[in-house]
Amino acid sequence: MRASDRAYAALRDDITEWRLLPGTVLAEVEQSERLGVSRTPLREALSRLTAEGLTTTAGSRGVVVTDVSLDDIDELFELRETLECKAAALAAERGDPGVFLQLHKELLEAPALIDSSDPGRHAYYDLAGRLDAAIDAAVSNSYLAQAMRGLRVHLVRVRRLAADDAQRLTAAAAEHAAIAEAIAARNPRLAEAATILHLHRSLSHVKNTHTPHHKEHHG
Repeated sequence: MRASDRAYAALRDDITEWRLLPGTVLAEVEQSERLGVSRTPLREALSRLTAEGLTTTAGSRGVVVTDVSLDDIDELFELRETLECKAAALAAERGDPGVFLQLHKELLEAPALIDSSDPGRHAYYDLAGRLDAAIDAAVSNSYLAQAMRGLRVHLVRVRRLAADDAQRLTAAAAEHAAIAEAIAARNPRLAEAATILHLHRSLSHVKNTHTPHHKEHHG
């Protein structure tokens, strides 16, 4: 793994997991020492993060972690609806029904994962991630997949802003199961409708439980 890729992945994870809060200055010397890379690959990593909108250049202060506002969340979900509804419809036309039947079965059993002793809900999020990956594979459109990947980086940040309660996750699992079922049934319109319902409820949940992080300035 190239040094710039390693630095990029580490910084991206720190930002999306809120270990580096909005307003944090990413000083070159400090970050290159922390990540064990030289200044040139660090600059490459920071350029990629800025291109994705996770950081911004703030004049003399250098590179700063961006904030996520309620307006940003609305805009992200507008794009998300456009991309994910199209992807679900295409997956219903092009995908292997057997793959989505299996995911449907696992998603119906997801409440057991949510109620388990895993506070990070890693097993549940892995399952939801497998549905995303199956849709991407079924769509088989590299441009759409690339756009979705860019969007998902921001959605991980947004998810961390909302209350991660078992009741919402249980409902979300049922919504994901409905999407998988519609794709397995090769019904594009139903897959779109199931996706719209899921996104509407996700957005409502995020906005109702949104907890802004206080900005901290370092350096």
